Amino acid sequence: MANNIEVKDLLDAGVHFGHLTRRWDPNMAPYIYMERNGIHIINLYKTAAKIDEASEALKKIAASGRKILFVATKKQAKEIVAEKAAKANQPYITERWPGGMLTNFVTIRKAVKKMAAIDRMKKDGTFNTLSKKERLQVDRLRAKLEKNLGSISDMTRLPGALFVVDITREHIAVKEAQKLNIPIFAMVDTNSDPRQVEYVIPANDDASKSIDKVMTYVSDAIIEGLTERKAAKEAPKQEAPAKAKAETPAKAEATAKVEAPAKVEEAPAVAEAAKQEEE
Repeated sequence: MANNIEVKDLLDAGVHFGHLTRRWDPNMAPYIYMERNGIHIINLYKTAAKIDEASEALKKIAASGRKILFVATKKQAKEIVAEKAAKANQPYITERWPGGMLTNFVTIRKAVKKMAAIDRMKKDGTFNTLSKKERLQVDRLRAKLEKNLGSISDMTRLPGALFVVDITREHIAVKEAQKLNIPIFAMVDTNSDPRQVEYVIPANDDASKSIDKVMTYVSDAIIEGLTERKAAKEAPKQEAPAKAKAETPAKAEATAKVEAPAKVEEAPAVAEAAKQEEE
């Protein structure tokens, strides 16, 4: 992955632009290169190294079969995160974070099941037996659930990791993940505390170009991990027929060796029986 991350590409995407110096978090000092016109500039060589580190870890999580939940509710990140997460077949939250999404996961699953129940009602015709007012209420509830939880309907258990864009804005999600010891990956700007997350990617989390660039690297790594998992699953299936073919000649030879003496022993008996019939 490291060879694919070009510092020039990060520079062109504006990943290096931090916040105003007066709004900085001192814990981000190791990732800051310099100050220019009252704005902190992020060290892109460290960003590239951190993207590489995070990508490798995410690739392993994806290869293990666990899901990575993406969280980004700010306007400029919503569509990008939704697109990249969907491409990598991962769940995402781009609307308001539902309180207790992780710490009260059972209740969230109930809401998802309610959505599935409404869909079943529409399929089996039960929905049409309701009054016009009731149908309208059910449709509104379904639309609300779809908007908030539609993207996590396939998530049957807690995610293996959380990827957050802007940890200051998504502080509730970060706290819930910390409580459950779920590893957190995040794009961290100069105004946030990097100590809150395990895998820090120092980057501009306000510009859509910057978010898109980092998300592209991350989603590609996850897709790579999923591809490896698929290949590992298919390998035993392909080996089985080949193994069976290889064993067939050996089995035939062994069978022939076992059966041959029996036939030799049977021959005199058959001949004797035939002779008796003639007499």
